[in-house]
Amino acid sequence: MTKLEQIYEGKAKKVFRTDDPERFIVEYKDDATAFNGQKKGTILGKGAVNNRMTNLLMQMLEQHGVPTHFVQELNDRETVVKKVSIVPLEVIIRNISAGHFAQNYGVEEGIVFDEPTIEFSYKNDDLGDPLINSYHARALKLATREEIDTIVRLSFQINDLLKEFFLAAGIRLVDFKLEFGRTSDGTIILADEISPDTCRLWDKDTNEKLDKDRFRRDLGHVEDAYQEVMRRLLEDKA
Repeated sequence: MTKLEQIYEGKAKKVFRTDDPERFIVEYKDDATAFNGQKKGTILGKGAVNNRMTNLLMQMLEQHGVPTHFVQELNDRETVVKKVSIVPLEVIIRNISAGHFAQNYGVEEGIVFDEPTIEFSYKNDDLGDPLINSYHARALKLATREEIDTIVRLSFQINDLLKEFFLAAGIRLVDFKLEFGRTSDGTIILADEISPDTCRLWDKDTNEKLDKDRFRRDLGHVEDAYQEVMRRLLEDKA
């Protein structure tokens, strides 16, 4: 497979066309952003960790019946994925109060919910990724009712699988963001990434933050936290 021209560059990844019209190559960067790009920096080695971790987790999800865009890991930073058109909805699943949930609703961090919550953001940087509901999504023609139903079902299934997987490595999955895409035949599949960039991950025993909150909140040791998550997941898999 031949890597051709770059067709997209986001905050954390570049996407390249290939000589196969149904395949793209994703390259993960070390660039870090927070607060819709207002805070910028670099987390050394982040791209390699996020690439490897995403691929590990997506292969696990595939084994449990979740369709994903993963095809093949090429090297530390590059992966072949299925060509999709991204549904412009960010899906956030929350198991424990933290971040915007705690701020918006005036509750402390660390409250374990009786059941997970789900929310949608309109994926639009110019508007600041505003929260919307499924009725808004349909009114804006971002997705059909059937597609939203599929996204919700898959999101909760993914949450169940990831919670168990992370817990086996001594990590609590607090909340996380997912993105989905449509393949050329219209099938909804999981896309984007699953990493410390997109998940809140706390140590099971100490609640130490092992994710991008260390960058957002200037807690230090950001690279160490990303490496620690990867080390634990690989150790548990072995």
